[in-house]
Amino acid sequence: MMNTKAIVKTDFTFNGQRNLYVGKVRDVYNILDELLVMVVTDRISAFDVVLPEGIPYKGQVLNQIAAKFLDETADIVPNWKIATPDPMVTVGYFCEPFKVEMVIRGYLTGHAWREYKSGKRTICGVAIPDGMTENQKFEKPIITPTTKALVGHDEDISREEIVKTGLVSDEDYSMLEKYTMALFERGTEIAKKMGLILVDTKYEFGKKDGKIYLIDEIHTPDSSRYFYADGYEERFKKGVQQKQLSKEFVREWLMEKGFQGKEGQEVPEMDKPFINSVSERYIELYENITGEKFVKSDSISTIERVKNNTAAFLNSYASLK
Repeated sequence: MMNTKAIVKTDFTFNGQRNLYVGKVRDVYNILDELLVMVVTDRISAFDVVLPEGIPYKGQVLNQIAAKFLDETADIVPNWKIATPDPMVTVGYFCEPFKVEMVIRGYLTGHAWREYKSGKRTICGVAIPDGMTENQKFEKPIITPTTKALVGHDEDISREEIVKTGLVSDEDYSMLEKYTMALFERGTEIAKKMGLILVDTKYEFGKKDGKIYLIDEIHTPDSSRYFYADGYEERFKKGVQQKQLSKEFVREWLMEKGFQGKEGQEVPEMDKPFINSVSERYIELYENITGEKFVKSDSISTIERVKNNTAAFLNSYASLK
């Protein structure tokens, strides 16, 4: 029997557990301030709001894409991943996160385009020339960092403000920029092989023993936007929307229903056909981004499987030390 019930909440107790951080999508367990257990749930967020229904297989899709690309970029910057004991779980090193997210954009689209269209010609301290149009490629990628908000919306911030306010030291920020550019270049190369364009993405970094690590997810459809390379030029010249691989289609559906996460707005009802269509889109994203067939990890009780696989790994890790 197929179990397609989405996991929207976990409440495990592991040996050595210090605390549990519940993010928009991830439940992160701190083990002895040494390891983090990241359970990628099937929750879905848009406009910084967690939507009321989970999406089956979404957590597995995001976790497996992130694990693959962490492995494929480990030569550029060390990352936090130690193992993926379950399709929905990554276990890695506990790092002290930087309080900024490194957003990098190769094209003028999404939030940057909305800002540009409203008349802004500087985003996060980066000057953008007049006369650009939606989805146009930048001469070279731009970094538009945001503050990492614990609650509510992340805010745009410039390099100057980050360094001046002491959020990140000048020396560390220079390294974050260097890593961000190199990771984006690698992601762009990988995407190109798959017939895709990596449009924009975000990276998060932390520190462990004085060393910078890449943490969290990388190049997933939740943290990144992809266009299909085939037809990009033609669509751009005609001024029509690009065919894209990201969760933008969820945002568009919400906007059509009059929801943009603003005060007083109610999240529209997510019916079964819509939930299933989002699940199918995430599986399509996985297969297009990785070039691999998606294998649904089903069991009678997914939540038990996640708990047991993770606990078994933690016990074996402790015994190895």
